[in-house]
Amino acid sequence: MSDSSSLDAFAQECLADLDAKALRRRLVPTARGPAATARRDGRDLVSFSCNDYLGLANDPRVIAAGQEALARYGAGAGASRLVTGNHPVIAALEARLAAHKGKDAALVFGSGYLANLGIVSALASAKDLVLVDALGHSCLFAGAQLAGATMLRFRHNDVDHLRAQLAARRGRFERALILTERVFSMDGDRAPLDAILAVAAEHDAWTLVDDAHGLGVVEAGARAPLEMGTLSKSLGSYGGYLCASRAVVDLMTSRARSFVYTTGLPPASAAAALRALEIAEAEPERAARPLALARRFTARLGLPPAESPIVPILVGDAQTTLAHSASLEARGFLVVAIRPPTVPAGTARLRVAFSSAHEEAQVDALAEAVAGVVERA
Repeated sequence: MSDSSSLDAFAQECLADLDAKALRRRLVPTARGPAATARRDGRDLVSFSCNDYLGLANDPRVIAAGQEALARYGAGAGASRLVTGNHPVIAALEARLAAHKGKDAALVFGSGYLANLGIVSALASAKDLVLVDALGHSCLFAGAQLAGATMLRFRHNDVDHLRAQLAARRGRFERALILTERVFSMDGDRAPLDAILAVAAEHDAWTLVDDAHGLGVVEAGARAPLEMGTLSKSLGSYGGYLCASRAVVDLMTSRARSFVYTTGLPPASAAAALRALEIAEAEPERAARPLALARRFTARLGLPPAESPIVPILVGDAQTTLAHSASLEARGFLVVAIRPPTVPAGTARLRVAFSSAHEEAQVDALAEAVAGVVERA
């Protein structure tokens, strides 16, 4: 058997196993449009599956900023910023991000995933301890693994468990790093940051907060020493960032491998994100709308009040969740089915994401459709 034949056989075996468990992923051609629309299989759907919380990805002002940068600077960055030089548009974006977060400096990465890989592995090593919220994003765990540090999970948002883990083990390690999210991407709840930062101070631990799903929407409250996030959700563009002290950002510029050894962000993406951040800061009513719509939705379904624009409808079984998603699509709504390993086994769910681009009537219609689909199951 040739190498390619054995490789294909391995792939087919894995795919068959995924099919049997209703866990296989497939790419479905879908064209996103303005006003929270998506076109799939010749039909226009109302999308509740997008993280464009502020509806800025299709805002004419954001598009114009990207187009202007594209025409002026070209399509790509050409190489690492350490090779080609620091692009003025990215420098302006970093200054604005740092000011937004109340930090000395910021550093833009190619994506949020790349940011966490680089940040965590630049700060921690085999001599260190990294504690990650059990429901943290995959890239937080990947960063700890890349660092080679001892990694422990603490129970989701359980500050007492975090404190106990640190009290029992902190003395064995040179440094300790706590990784959590401001808004958890699959559950939509928020971390108790004040309490986490207090525990960190007790044990000389550093805290990183992943703000991918909070930036510009629900980010009020305590700030961590390490504030990272993405440009691809509420800012409607692409990329990731870290906001921190000048010393930390300077260290990342030399040590974060996912920054040093990768091509810089395209100038058009940076320009679009910069304009989106300016709009988000200037239009607080836009920032307040996604959470208000999410709470309208939870109230109509008798669910606990939403803490963010993300509302999970827990189903449990992966196959049933896929069926519910298909039923909603037939009714004109795009609501993605989230299955393991993205979420723990037995907790497959419909993930509903709200945007300032949604209308109240669309939210009410979705609530009615969800109630009908779940009640029939």
